[in-house]
Amino acid sequence: MREGKFIDQNVERWKNYLEDSNDPDVQADKFIHLIDDLGYAKAHYPSSKTTQFLNGLAARQFQKIYQYRKIDHSRLINFWRYELPLLFGKYRTIYLFTLLFFIMSVSVGVIASIHDRNFIRTILGDEYVDMTEENIQKGDPFGVYKQQNEFGMFVRIATNNIRVSFYTYVFGIVAGLGSLYMLFSNGIMLGTFQHIFFAKGLGWKSILVIWIHGTLEISAIVIAGTAGIILGFSFIFPGTFSRIDSLKRGAKDSVKVVIGLIPFFLLAAFFEGYVTRYTDMPIAVSVTILLLSAAIIIWYFIIYPGLLQRSGIIIQEGKVVFPSENIS
Repeated sequence: MREGKFIDQNVERWKNYLEDSNDPDVQADKFIHLIDDLGYAKAHYPSSKTTQFLNGLAARQFQKIYQYRKIDHSRLINFWRYELPLLFGKYRTIYLFTLLFFIMSVSVGVIASIHDRNFIRTILGDEYVDMTEENIQKGDPFGVYKQQNEFGMFVRIATNNIRVSFYTYVFGIVAGLGSLYMLFSNGIMLGTFQHIFFAKGLGWKSILVIWIHGTLEISAIVIAGTAGIILGFSFIFPGTFSRIDSLKRGAKDSVKVVIGLIPFFLLAAFFEGYVTRYTDMPIAVSVTILLLSAAIIIWYFIIYPGLLQRSGIIIQEGKVVFPSENIS
């Protein structure tokens, strides 16, 4: 193609590229087209002013994208401050359902353990039950938390919890049933585990020790289940959207929830690796950690989302929109 014709075909589009836009998708689209044009120009008119012009225009567009990306780092703050809590406000009904289902599962584990001693070994395994009973006889019922060095235990627990939460979430794609199964099995395990200590008269002590890390850990697993059900329900109940569009929206929301859980799992793993091992710490210290952990969960995932919603702040097309900006 002659250079003149190449210019005539594209000059209006290039003029449009000189206009500023704050939309990162538009900027990226412009940059991709400019790279195509620049590649063609370099191949056919390597020393022409057209090639120099396109090179400068592409460099300018790249700088705008890079500038935007630097500014966009503030979105990380908005994610924790607004976006994640608002998602919980949006899906509070599913979260309540998930929580009640998990509590029911724990109750099933407790009741089954009371009526059938073999049930405990079926769920937790002979080796673990024997080890726990041996520790109880030695006068150190929670000795399992002292068997590994702090850092090694932190890494192992954090990795395991994140893996469990990931599976709990991903299995939700099967109409949410996979997530419910994971919650049910973990709930039964928890109920069975707690029954061992209550049956030995160590119920209160187990709460003071185990729930130092368990408050954050179990809450996060339940929330991962919520994310899985959001994913599954978005496909089953598409509303006014096509199933594919609804699934995309559900996937976008639910994966944000799962990502948002990682710090909570890390903090729970830190407590389990570095703090829980001190099983004879003062009761006041244990109670303080428990109450603070519970307060964090209740505030951030229940109370704060409601306050944000009442203030009029919303999420629109993945962006935080404040009342003064929301004209719809």
